Amino acid sequence: MAKEEAFHHRSTLKQKHKPFKRRFATKNTLRDKSKGRTQRAPIKGKVQRKHTRADRRNAVRTEQRKKREQILMSTRIFSGRHRTPKIVAIIPLCSNTNTQSLVKSLFDSVEEPFEGSPLLNVSRFKQTLQLVQVNRNLLDILDVAKVADYMVMGMSADVEVDEFGEHCLSAIQNQGHAAVFPVVQGLDQVAAKRRNDVRKSLQSFIGHFFPDAEKVISSDSTTDLLALLRVLTSQVPKTIKWRDTRPYMLADKVEFAPSSENPQVGHLALTGYLRGSNLSANRLIHIPSFGDFQIEQIDNVPVSMEHAKGNEIEEDDEPVVLDRPTAEQDSLVASNEPDQLNNEQTWPEDEEMDGWKQQMAKMEEEEEQMASNGKRTLRVPKGTSAYQAAWIADDEESDMSDSDEDMDDYSDASSTGAAEDAEEYEDIQLDAAGNPIENEDEGEDEGEDENLLSAEEEAAQLKAYLKERERQNRDDLQFPDEVDTPMDQLARERFARFRGLQSFRTSPWDPYENLPLDYARIFQFENFKRTQQRVVRMCADAPAKAGMHVRIVLKQVPVQASLCFTKDRPYVVFGLHQYEHQMSVVHFTVTRNPEYTEPVRSKDPIVMHFGFRRYNVRPLYSQHLHGGATVNNVHKFERFLKPGEVSVGTVFAPIQFGTVPVSLYLPSSKGTLPTLVGTGSSLEVNPSRILAKRVILTGAPFKIHRRSAVVRYMFFNPEDVNWFKPIQLYTKYGKVGHIKESLGTHGYMKCIFDGPIKQMDTVCMNLYKRVFPKWNTSLWSEHEQTDEQTQQWVGPATEQDVAMDI
Repeated sequence: MAKEEAFHHRSTLKQKHKPFKRRFATKNTLRDKSKGRTQRAPIKGKVQRKHTRADRRNAVRTEQRKKREQILMSTRIFSGRHRTPKIVAIIPLCSNTNTQSLVKSLFDSVEEPFEGSPLLNVSRFKQTLQLVQVNRNLLDILDVAKVADYMVMGMSADVEVDEFGEHCLSAIQNQGHAAVFPVVQGLDQVAAKRRNDVRKSLQSFIGHFFPDAEKVISSDSTTDLLALLRVLTSQVPKTIKWRDTRPYMLADKVEFAPSSENPQVGHLALTGYLRGSNLSANRLIHIPSFGDFQIEQIDNVPVSMEHAKGNEIEEDDEPVVLDRPTAEQDSLVASNEPDQLNNEQTWPEDEEMDGWKQQMAKMEEEEEQMASNGKRTLRVPKGTSAYQAAWIADDEESDMSDSDEDMDDYSDASSTGAAEDAEEYEDIQLDAAGNPIENEDEGEDEGEDENLLSAEEEAAQLKAYLKERERQNRDDLQFPDEVDTPMDQLARERFARFRGLQSFRTSPWDPYENLPLDYARIFQFENFKRTQQRVVRMCADAPAKAGMHVRIVLKQVPVQASLCFTKDRPYVVFGLHQYEHQMSVVHFTVTRNPEYTEPVRSKDPIVMHFGFRRYNVRPLYSQHLHGGATVNNVHKFERFLKPGEVSVGTVFAPIQFGTVPVSLYLPSSKGTLPTLVGTGSSLEVNPSRILAKRVILTGAPFKIHRRSAVVRYMFFNPEDVNWFKPIQLYTKYGKVGHIKESLGTHGYMKCIFDGPIKQMDTVCMNLYKRVFPKWNTSLWSEHEQTDEQTQQWVGPATEQDVAMDI
């Protein structure tokens, strides 16, 4: 009998469970991700050891030990027999603040005789303070604030802080500062009932700028001064990262030895305490207002603080040479020499040959016309010499007038372009031989008198100019980048250098195409961050260590650099890292000062305080993307510095490693204080950053039928319509479309959109052109300014200055 088979249901009727999908995250994984937990990738080839509680405790102890060692290293230079004095800047904020009386009170509080020396040896706390007095000069106050370990703000109990004092506080606050201690003078002369109110008022005022300032100290109280000295000697100076990563010095002694060949230049010996980081003789030294110089040698001049008396610092031993430059010393060459023959050269085609023949024929006609007239007019930049004017060709005028297009996009092309020409270019008459002709009128005095404007006419023109700038700024805020297509010129010729982009953030744009000749003079890094880390690490091996009393001998220094050294003004020098003398394209963030309401336009002349350096610049402004750079590294150019927004300024400037503070000042023409335009910090050194200037062409719908519409007033001839046909259109209400065909002969065009548009809508087309900064950056020098310009940085004289003058 056959064996009976087991009964089975059909498989199609049986229920099957869904398999576990491993490619999706589980609930536990999603929960861990929401809490911020991440799974570390396993390290292949190594056995993972689980960290125990003892291992975690050991790691914490190691970190604590490292931090203690760092604190000891930072305070070690301020202690011992060869200790370095702490710099305490005494800054007067009021017109009647007497800094000399304040310094004498500090000496009397520890029963030390004041003989004019800035060194206060506090034997009770085994520390030495260098009390630096400055006059009411904004440049001196900014310089001493950059190197000071502490700042004592001198105020008065009966006189309020004037405008100059508030300006100094704002400037110090923007550039970064050390610990601040407010001190009030003359509090004992105030009635006892009002003393507490005066303290609270001054505390509220100084707390607006420096919230860390806890207490207002009275200079008439010995107890308060002793407490101040105790804090100054026991605290560790606040770290300012941009300053402490490079060597700097407050010179105590300056000696100049003229050269035998040229007495106007020679060797300059700077003696003082080296601070910040270590210094090598292969690096350069920057002297504000004079530039960068090479080092001849560095000597060690040890001193003992126990024997420092009076105005002299007695040297313990003979100076010892620490370092001399080698073959790797940094050069003073700041830019490259462009090779114009290194460009791509191809054999010309027949069309190019025909174009050249036409150009040669045109030049021959112009030469004949010049020979018949005997003279011609050539347009050249202002300041061009006669020799340079003879070499300028007429066909270069179109390239030189590129700056005109930057101004006529948001206003009438003729009026604004002419105004820009008047500012940057001038006409020169040439004779038949091509030599410039000087204007020789019979009545020179009469001709000059006729050209001079009266005071009323000059004031009226200035008022009209400022009114026009205000109108341009207002139009740029209300209708940004919108321009009118010129009716007397073809649009494809007017906007020949512009292009259309499908996407402003992702469309490709080669950063190395059609670069100006100035870009052949700059330097670029393959990896800027890695180079920055390397040059900063090089300071650790330098022979001259921070805290040493050294003498730095510089060569080829002008004699004016030594004449600027006085006991009333601080003499500050900074050391440069490698490559920081070379020029490149520098970008910095800037936020406009809300107290300054006048329009600030791109390419306006500005005095830029860039860390420890000062320059005359004409920056270009662009949008700042907080989320990082776009895919194509394209950023929109801004014609005006807009209030309430963070913008990016672009200039040609020497390379700067690290993040340093930036302050923009507008010199005043009326003898008042320079105006603080904006503040920010350095962003990057990147020549590949593209600044795209946007132009918006607008048109009005004429007839609408569903998704199609007839648009007019964007162009005025069919050739322009066909030329710009590939570029995408959009409306202010969010519709997107394109040009289908041209209609008629007056620039009407049929457009197709992704939806019906409204009659009140406006059709727009975006065009972009890359703009470049101009090579007009120069070092701002105080000794090159006029007396009126120099007096702008000086505040009202104090009673101490008046007494010294008498």
